[in-house]
Amino acid sequence: MHIPPDALTFAPPKRRARPLPAVLGEALRAARLRAGLQQTEVARLIDISRNAYSRLERGQMLPSVQTLFRLCTVVSATPNELLGFPSALPPGTSATAKDALQRRVRQLNGRQALALIQLLSGVG
Repeated sequence: MHIPPDALTFAPPKRRARPLPAVLGEALRAARLRAGLQQTEVARLIDISRNAYSRLERGQMLPSVQTLFRLCTVVSATPNELLGFPSALPPGTSATAKDALQRRVRQLNGRQALALIQLLSGVG
């Protein structure tokens, strides 16, 4: 079978990824509205100007890491959610991780198991 040379180099056009500031701005606005907050309230709670907050929502700038974490706290969102990463794990990932964790826990000796129990009792 003969394949024309131009068919070997053909690639479909790549879909352009949205710029991160636009993704963050859209997610931030949605999270703020879900939380029932006004822009001025969020700006005051995270200690930035209302103008700076407005620029974040419009996708004109990115927050510092510190500001991102304050935003997450105020609007009850995760960094992954605000940055446009999927919040759900791929199918089967959690089951695989659970199985691996159970195998590791079974390998612990008594002292290690006690230390793990003490560590986990302080979580939550």
